[in-house]
Amino acid sequence: MSPWKTRARWAKGTYMRLKSKDDLREYLVTKEDVDAHRSGKPGAQKMSQRGLADRVGVDPSFINHLTSGRRSTCTPYIAERIAEVLGVPVKVLFLPTAPSSARRIPASQMARAA
Repeated sequence: MSPWKTRARWAKGTYMRLKSKDDLREYLVTKEDVDAHRSGKPGAQKMSQRGLADRVGVDPSFINHLTSGRRSTCTPYIAERIAEVLGVPVKVLFLPTAPSSARRIPASQMARAA
């Protein structure tokens, strides 16, 4: 168990926003890391996206979407699992974002109100 692991109780509807896809990539193997390894240069120990996904319990495409920027949010539980597996505090990678109190109004209703 990670020393930074804290099971904080998040308010219902809270989600975690990834601070930066580049911050997450620092912990994962990239193409440049593979090329450096093939050329014989020593590198830092990093984890593959598939390895992280397996340990967190999500689909590998979910991790890929976080690292590519196609997705930037997840549940607090998944954010905590990612941080725990990588051995960093949750707040290094994610920011808690409170749910919006404003209700979304469909465009069709907006047109009728105008």
